[in-house]
Amino acid sequence: MTISVGDKLPELTLKESTSDGMNEVSTADVFGGKKIVLFAVPGAFTPTCHLNHLPGYLQSRETILAKGVDEIAVLSVNDGFVMSAWAAATGGEGKIRYLADWDAAFTKAIGMDMDLSAGTLGVRSKRYSMIVEDGTVTALNIEDTPGEAVTSGAAALIEQL
Repeated sequence: MTISVGDKLPELTLKESTSDGMNEVSTADVFGGKKIVLFAVPGAFTPTCHLNHLPGYLQSRETILAKGVDEIAVLSVNDGFVMSAWAAATGGEGKIRYLADWDAAFTKAIGMDMDLSAGTLGVRSKRYSMIVEDGTVTALNIEDTPGEAVTSGAAALIEQL
């Protein structure tokens, strides 16, 4: 079942690279007591994710934060080292949280998993964005086509803030 507006996010563990190394971070810590913009991509460094989706959030960071958002996070079914390398390659370190759902547990728990084995990617996340307030989804935007970043893009999300 796909998560919906009004639903609470499940409590699971993600990975995140910090100055202290690779750390486990609970979704309760990421989303609890804060207003978070989360967007998810099928894969770090993949064309649409790397060239279209992520750049919009980096460029719109100040506008999003000025609307009362505490943090912006990107999530992908990749390992933490890939997400760390992606943060470095995009200049996003310290600007956006790069969260690794290495085993797709979070993605599956919210019903956002899809099988991209035909394209050699395996199980990945659908492309989406959401606004989460104290762990509860208050807006949700799911792309119909994984190769597009319009419905879940920064410009569309800013209109919802």
